[in-house]
Amino acid sequence: MTETQHDVVAIGNALVDVIADVDEAFIASQGLNRGAMTLIDAERAEGLYAAMPPAIEMSGGSAGNTIAGVASLGGRAAYIGKVADDQLGRVFRHDIRAAGVTYEVPPANGGAPSGRCLIVVTPDAQRTMNTFLGAGVDLGPEDVDAALIAGAQVTYLEGYLWDPPRAKEAFLKATRVAHEAGRKVSLTLSDPFCVDRYREEFLDLVEHHVDILFANEIEIMSLYQVADFDAALQRVRGHCEVAALTRSEKGSVIVAGDEVHVVDAAPVSRVVDTTGAGDMYAAGFLYGYTQELELARCGRIGAIAAAEVISHYGARPEVSLRSLI
Repeated sequence: MTETQHDVVAIGNALVDVIADVDEAFIASQGLNRGAMTLIDAERAEGLYAAMPPAIEMSGGSAGNTIAGVASLGGRAAYIGKVADDQLGRVFRHDIRAAGVTYEVPPANGGAPSGRCLIVVTPDAQRTMNTFLGAGVDLGPEDVDAALIAGAQVTYLEGYLWDPPRAKEAFLKATRVAHEAGRKVSLTLSDPFCVDRYREEFLDLVEHHVDILFANEIEIMSLYQVADFDAALQRVRGHCEVAALTRSEKGSVIVAGDEVHVVDAAPVSRVVDTTGAGDMYAAGFLYGYTQELELARCGRIGAIAAAEVISHYGARPEVSLRSLI
């Protein structure tokens, strides 16, 4: 096997996050799907953006957040995602490179503007996301650098990416290239509504193409259509090498063959915004995995990274995660 240039390369929807505090009345008046991610069109994105109170704007996207977390931990990180040659696109490119991530995908010329995720946070720290994918839907197999994938220990794929058809082709190309190079493929299920849309395809992916699976409690139960977490745990056990399953304040459970590790959540004085908790858990876990640490320790690093990000607004770390571990 050739030497690796990167620990993790992530492929996802490149988005700029717009985050604002709202009350329950705002959720109701806008008809939002509380606690979920909903795909919206450009017109709806403009209307909702106009209705939102003053907001924080920063680069985001699920896999983008994860790869920024890997870099913050000291890992060698790269990213594949599409933005337009516009103001938000330039913000995204600057932010991800400033985080220490290799990002060389050329911007799309013409077509849709850069994508954005409009996130509203209620007083209980629950986030509701409305996403306009924008230029992200233009990601295609030609944007997947085979040498980049072959030179990374793990290729991390964002379940949200399964929505645009050409992005799906990019996804499958990446899994093929990674496995042909003897590398690992990781998938995050991203969202229970995503699982509902593509359950059969995700089941096939998990069983035949994915080595390391990330999912929260609701997502893994939805994937296997079971009523309790333990049943889902038993079902996923033989379907991929490693499954890292998060349970919010209950911590996480990591399953690998006959191994089961229960990892406590890291303490946090106050939960401000749960945006990015799963993304940072994956960052911590993958960092540990690519450093060949034992699985329970990978989970602990994931828990520490998740605790940092839920203690403030925004889905990316505000301090060096390496300093915390």
